[in-house]
Amino acid sequence: MRIRATVAAVSGALALSALAVPAAQAAGGTAQDGDYRADAAKIARAANDRAPGKPYDLNVTFSDFKVAKAIKVGTGAHVSRTVTYTLTHDADVNVKAADFLTAPYLYRGDFTAPSAVPLMGNNPATCKATSATTAACTGKIDIYPAQDDLLNRDAGTWKGAALAIDYNGQDPDGFDFDITKVGYAGQGNLGTALIQRASLLTVDATPEPVKKGATLTVAGKLSIANWETHKYSGYANQSVKLQFRTKNATSYTTVKTIKSAAGGVLKTTVKASADGYYRYSFAGNVAVPAVNAAGDLVDVQ
Repeated sequence: MRIRATVAAVSGALALSALAVPAAQAAGGTAQDGDYRADAAKIARAANDRAPGKPYDLNVTFSDFKVAKAIKVGTGAHVSRTVTYTLTHDADVNVKAADFLTAPYLYRGDFTAPSAVPLMGNNPATCKATSATTAACTGKIDIYPAQDDLLNRDAGTWKGAALAIDYNGQDPDGFDFDITKVGYAGQGNLGTALIQRASLLTVDATPEPVKKGATLTVAGKLSIANWETHKYSGYANQSVKLQFRTKNATSYTTVKTIKSAAGGVLKTTVKASADGYYRYSFAGNVAVPAVNAAGDLVDVQ
């Protein structure tokens, strides 16, 4: 199981409330991958005067932060999304040094007091110098829902942030580690992304075939990922459209809108009029993405 370790830290306006570090990187990373996050948490914590000494302010800022507008997360599969950003630094900061690292992450809520475990990548970002004082960086956000990276309440809008650490030859695990010789920078409010509970939608029109003018019952179910049980559960009290298109048409029209019942159950009736496809369509919201059921072909005789 993934560790939801809380590591509060503030450097200027930055807050890392927690870093999710996999136990033995069971999800496919390496021990070294996890080390960078644990070490980053140590430096960030110290930056908030929660440990003896503190790192000095590294002259690094971040901009042009780009990440997917919406990230759909199911119940089990690893989700990885690319993040790009620009890192601007003083000329004396060597972003290509072996002991310099930078990484993007996502946090939820207030920057100084996030309400959920921040989400980072398995590895630090890679950067390519674009001038003497700027670099184009590319990193990842890695999410493992099966290892408790997210709680259901975490669905919604997250904000982008990035950090940079210049170790200057210091080893965080070394006996003579001097944190005051380590440079640290962080910045929040760089962008936003929706992290959403993946949705499923089904439809089944009966009877088939059906006589023209007869009553057709259209059933279905709206389900969303439950990040705590690692299963899909019904999504009740949601507006869902029943749509229809004739057999040779390319677009659907809305027949009616109904509410999903307990357990996400959908059920309504219509009069059969022509051969065609029925489907349910859910528009989505901040926490759950839009989804359409695959059309169910009805033969009207």
